Amino acid sequence: MATSEFRPDSGTLIIRPARGWSALAFGELWKYRDLLFILALRDVRLRYKQTALGVIWVIMQPLVAALIFAIIFGQLAGLPSGETPYLLFVFAGLLPWNLFAGALQRAGNSLIGDARLITKIYFPRMVIPIGSSAAVVVDFLVTLAVMFVLITLFRAPLTLNLLALPLLTVLTLVVAIGISFIISSLNVYYRDFSYALPFAIQVWMYASPLVYTADIVPQAWRWLYALNPMVGVIEGFRWALLGVGEFPALPLLLSTIAAVALFVVGALIFQRVERTFADVI
Repeated sequence: MATSEFRPDSGTLIIRPARGWSALAFGELWKYRDLLFILALRDVRLRYKQTALGVIWVIMQPLVAALIFAIIFGQLAGLPSGETPYLLFVFAGLLPWNLFAGALQRAGNSLIGDARLITKIYFPRMVIPIGSSAAVVVDFLVTLAVMFVLITLFRAPLTLNLLALPLLTVLTLVVAIGISFIISSLNVYYRDFSYALPFAIQVWMYASPLVYTADIVPQAWRWLYALNPMVGVIEGFRWALLGVGEFPALPLLLSTIAAVALFVVGALIFQRVERTFADVI
């Protein structure tokens, strides 16, 4: 973020970078909302323009992954999935996970990809990782449609729990954007983060209840396990889509607190170091 000063005597607008741990100026992001939309739309077009199969890739990736997980963990390992067919169980978890992982992967490397834009003109740099994260929502909507097809094929009931999906989607994006603020800003100075990010995402996946239920975690450790913000998100998606089990109140509460904390801390770190982006990148 930056501060601006207009000098009427010379008709000059002077833009200075924010100093120290100044307050977050999210109002400036709203002023540049058109740029945010343009960057998000650009990423969507680039993603689909040069692919021969386009949307088919978006459908096949989570579907094939769900089938592999269903065979290995559901059939061979015999992991429980409650009253839900294991394929539905896994696919419902892959929905928020792919949204989170895709947004984090793209936003984490977004500043490096837009280096020329950063060095030429001024705009709030937060627009870049937020725009990159928002572009993944299109993939999410496509896979959500596939989820409803699977629900129909398995004749699973649809409940009013579906009304919680928009809030759960926003919560997933808040987690991803908050972490991407930290990763993308540090990636400008230390490119090691580009190589470490895919490994960290893979480890995080197995630390989340994607192929197993959180019920297998000992009761005494549930609260600690739920500090992983994706635990509440994944359980919330399964509750909303499949309509089984109780509302995951505690995991979602902890996920919401963790998401807000990550977003605020990430934004503060980003704002603290962004003033030297153009010099370093």
